[in-house]
Amino acid sequence: MVSGVREIAVSYPTKVKIQATYEYKAPPEKVFSALIDPAVLQKCIEGCEQMEKTGEDSYDAKLRIGVAGVKGNYTGKVRITEKKPPESFVLQAEGNGAPGWVKGTAKIQISAKGEGSELQCDAEGQVGGLIAAVGSRLVEAAGKKMLQDFLRKLGELL
Repeated sequence: MVSGVREIAVSYPTKVKIQATYEYKAPPEKVFSALIDPAVLQKCIEGCEQMEKTGEDSYDAKLRIGVAGVKGNYTGKVRITEKKPPESFVLQAEGNGAPGWVKGTAKIQISAKGEGSELQCDAEGQVGGLIAAVGSRLVEAAGKKMLQDFLRKLGELL
């Protein structure tokens, strides 16, 4: 009987770019404040089990998410940089878990529109490990759905 390697899997990072625009009835100041509130973030992020402030504009997060049958727990860090209230900021996130790793940056721009506001989000991310094996199209579709759900839930809370 011969023993040996049966399978070798190599997964390269999958890059994803997502853009979204969403309108809210709330003014920019209220939208901005909600987006930097860890309690609001936890309610809006699908699968977020914990969002804990660890310092000025820094948070630890625990999430349970899945893409195309690849589900798992992630622990990670979120930082808010380049804050210009109530107009813009950059959100940086990274996390690791059994299904792989994620890393991303989202540039958020909020502007007055009528009596409410408009939010524009330009996000870039990378995933690696088992989660990347599902393919960039599925990862991108899941990312778009998560962002749409997040923006919708935020609107419900405002």
